[in-house]
Amino acid sequence: MGDSHVGLQARLMSQALRKLAGNLNKSRTTAIFINQLREKIGVLFGSPETTPGGRALKFYSSVRLDIRRIETLKEGTEGVGNRVRVKVAKNKMAPPFRKAEFDIMFGEGISREGSLLDIAVDEGVVRKSGAWFTFDEDQLGQGRENAKRFLRENPEIAMQLQDKVYQAVGLSPKPEVEEPVAAEESAED
Repeated sequence: MGDSHVGLQARLMSQALRKLAGNLNKSRTTAIFINQLREKIGVLFGSPETTPGGRALKFYSSVRLDIRRIETLKEGTEGVGNRVRVKVAKNKMAPPFRKAEFDIMFGEGISREGSLLDIAVDEGVVRKSGAWFTFDEDQLGQGRENAKRFLRENPEIAMQLQDKVYQAVGLSPKPEVEEPVAAEESAED
């Protein structure tokens, strides 16, 4: 409560990150820090949001992402995931300040089917009329969650959709990888 050590956490973070940065680089390891936002009092211009721990973490980081929940995904009344908007606040590896939206499903991670469906709709590969999603002659489902479930349950249609999306965005589909067992059998013949 009565913390008389002003800036103690920031000083400790700076010292720790100085030591940690070199070791992470040598061992080619990625460290992920999760932080929270606090409100600065009396800010008249700029963002009143700040992260605790001083400026060291902002300085030493190679990539900083601002992730915000924009919607809770529900199945019935139960929440099964979150729709999030990500802004790249800092990036030393690629162009910064990009934005993205995707689904993070509880217990699974980023929804591959949701991302595939979003890009397919944006590129015109999947038609969306009202709540219905249609790919070629296949009805994927009524509603986004039903269409995602259909793609999850029908991986061959999902692969066809992925190939069409790759072509639409100018990428070549992934080459078929030969199974190692099949390669050994053909060597014996």
